[in-house]
Amino acid sequence: TIEYWSGFPLSKRGRCLNPKADGPSEADLQFTPTYGSDEFYRESWWNLNNMPCCPGSILRHVKVGINGINVPWLYFGSLFSTFCWHNEDNYLYSINYHHNGSPKQWYGVPGGRKEAEGLESVFKNNLAMKMKDEPDLLHHITTMFSPELLQQGGVPACKILQNAGEFVVTFPRAFHGGFSMGPNVGEAVNFATPDWICHGAEANERYRAIARPAVFSHDRLTSTLANYLEEHTLASCRMLVKELERVIEEELRLRDRLFRAGVRDVSDDIKLPKNRLDQLDEESADYDDKRLCHSCKHVCFFSAVACECSQSKVSCLRHSHQLCSCPPDSKYMMIWSTAHELAETHQKVEDFCKALKEKEFAKKSSSNVQIKNIGRQCVLDDSGKDARKFSGRIKSRLEAS
Repeated sequence: TIEYWSGFPLSKRGRCLNPKADGPSEADLQFTPTYGSDEFYRESWWNLNNMPCCPGSILRHVKVGINGINVPWLYFGSLFSTFCWHNEDNYLYSINYHHNGSPKQWYGVPGGRKEAEGLESVFKNNLAMKMKDEPDLLHHITTMFSPELLQQGGVPACKILQNAGEFVVTFPRAFHGGFSMGPNVGEAVNFATPDWICHGAEANERYRAIARPAVFSHDRLTSTLANYLEEHTLASCRMLVKELERVIEEELRLRDRLFRAGVRDVSDDIKLPKNRLDQLDEESADYDDKRLCHSCKHVCFFSAVACECSQSKVSCLRHSHQLCSCPPDSKYMMIWSTAHELAETHQKVEDFCKALKEKEFAKKSSSNVQIKNIGRQCVLDDSGKDARKFSGRIKSRLEAS
């Protein structure tokens, strides 16, 4: 990579993350290198330096380098060196490549809520005393226990042996761990497809509940995705609409409640910089770090509450009552995104989602017409009984639908 070692060569077409560059041109994005050539290993999207930035990856909008997230980490293993039970930051996907050396034994648990909570329950039951002192022990990635304990607790676990030259992909919220069977070299990075949105929302809520800072603002990223709608399928666009509805409804409801309680709106008195919504760059990330909620460590992206008693502390709208003991009229709200702007963003995404739905319906209708025509041709074809049977089956399916 630019600053750290990598087992993969660096792209010469701007496909890997480089905060100082503008990124690849359209021609470089569409370029297909010859398989097996040196250029292939340098420019392929399977190169872990390039994967977070590839078309279809949400993380390509994150222009600031985050080590281990969109900048790969290189791992040197030895006999029995262990990577302890954990799931990925922000419930992202991960991909791990085994460059060379002895195999790695992996254990994994499915990423469903039931399975993930089942592992956490087994963890708490077996390490109850330890977790009294360190409630967030699971996030330290320092504890390993046998998958047999999971099976005894009714949690499904699977295993896989990773050899040199093989990839292992983990899915959102899927816990995994394992160990090396000898000296080896591996490399890993995160990525996210548009279907990650709902998983990111779950991670965001979980982190707020335990006051854990996220690696990037979920609200910022979802708002950025609303400016790149052409990248979405109907399914992912529906997820985005649902997430925006959830976030905006809560935001406007809490604003109204706090204003009625006496918190002052200083929008006309304080000129705040507009949120950048085309990408998450280093300047944006630094600014987000300065507006973390005092209570839950959530990035106050749309608005924040502050008080006259402090020049540094801010709170999200959920936890303004925990900011200090001052009366509501001593507190004031700073707003970066107005109600009109939030509604406009939601409407834009909802309209695009409706257009995608109509397009898909038209495509299906066209397909049904073609099937009907095929059925008629089979009947007209003098091929006897089999053709009539085929036509009858198609007609029955169309009528049933």
